[in-house]
Amino acid sequence: MGSQSSFFFALVFFTLALATTALPAKLNPYYYDKICPKALPTIKWVVEDAVKQERRMGASLLRLHFHDCFVNGCDASVLLDPTSTIDSEKNALANANSARGFEVIDRIKAEVDKACGSPVVSCADILTVAARDSVVALGGPTWTVPLGRRDSTTASRTTANNVLPSPFMDLPALINNFKNQGLNAQDLVALSGGHTLGFAQCALFRTRIYNETNINPAFARQLQSNCPRTGGDTNLAPLDPTPAVFDTKYFSNLVNKKGLLHSDQVLFNGGVTDGLVKSYSMNSGSFSGDFAKSMVKMGNIKPLTGKNGQVRRNCRKTN
Repeated sequence: MGSQSSFFFALVFFTLALATTALPAKLNPYYYDKICPKALPTIKWVVEDAVKQERRMGASLLRLHFHDCFVNGCDASVLLDPTSTIDSEKNALANANSARGFEVIDRIKAEVDKACGSPVVSCADILTVAARDSVVALGGPTWTVPLGRRDSTTASRTTANNVLPSPFMDLPALINNFKNQGLNAQDLVALSGGHTLGFAQCALFRTRIYNETNINPAFARQLQSNCPRTGGDTNLAPLDPTPAVFDTKYFSNLVNKKGLLHSDQVLFNGGVTDGLVKSYSMNSGSFSGDFAKSMVKMGNIKPLTGKNGQVRRNCRKTN
């Protein structure tokens, strides 16, 4: 009986141990508290300094995080430069000649590694925290960021081309695109509210301002002065009237048919998201709260944790 009992307990212990090792490591907000308590304050001051030098940088850093998470999860794959074995996401249609802020990430990485004494903070976590700190620096809400992501050793330009939402998408396509990432229609509207910050290039809104009817005519004419029918593809226009302030004007614009991109205006065009857009346009607290929740949700898309991936010494290349 004794040997049977011992065998039984050994079996239970082995099963429990197996179950424990099979569980993926969870992200948690206190990941760096012991290994490098200076990590988060360092990221914050570098972001604040970068945004102070160029207000537009806040939107760029937010967009980098978004474009990272949608392509195989939040793993800093968007930061990898092209090599003979890496088909860089920087060359994907949605990133080429428009993704920016890489130098700021490099600077954060250098300062954080210096503050920590060694490379313990992943580039994926830097991207996630920098996005939050950018929003805060431009007057937006703060939120607690779960941490402990590790960095990928691969990138995929093809995947980026296939999964990053296009500014020409209609509402059903956008809803489906976000659903594929585990995000719902409310997340779509809240995260699209990130367009309260930043600019878009003429090539992305030309069709809208010359061909679409659900647009305020005076708004269209105003944009046409800086975005001709041909040429001027990289000329910039703000995504809302206050492109360096986190507010609800993006949603007010949609209600008034002044969405810059086709994919913006479809959120308020007689579809299922109209009510949410209207609500956010009148309630900044509601928008800020939902935006923060959706950012945490997006930051949790397929992170590499535990022994998966690596902590890159240089965010642009694998170790």
